[in-house]
Amino acid sequence: QVQLVESGGGLVQAGDSLRLSCSASGGTFSNYVMGWFRQAPGKEREFVAGGAWSSAYTNYGDSVKGRFTFSRDPSKNTVYLQMNTLRPEDTAVYYCASRRRSAASYEYWGQGTQVTVSS
Repeated sequence: QVQLVESGGGLVQAGDSLRLSCSASGGTFSNYVMGWFRQAPGKEREFVAGGAWSSAYTNYGDSVKGRFTFSRDPSKNTVYLQMNTLRPEDTAVYYCASRRRSAASYEYWGQGTQVTVSS
């Protein structure tokens, strides 16, 4: 069973940076796509960034392009989300997710980590 564990959230001020980590276990991740999502109170879940383990291609949500960077370390089965120039509107619970390449939607989710950005 695939398990995803996020870490790195916290309380920061606007303009600060944070790096989230997602450690994955229980699967052959070379065939998986990994993603970061977020959900703020009262809002729908939003795609943030993602990419395949075996490809350098990464895509981003429009609201984070140029500020956030998705990266992966296959040797550690870990993906990261470097978040720079944080804004109060980035406040949300951030979730790591994964799916097999053949799957139409994300199949596995972490428990989430809270990111709060104060103005």
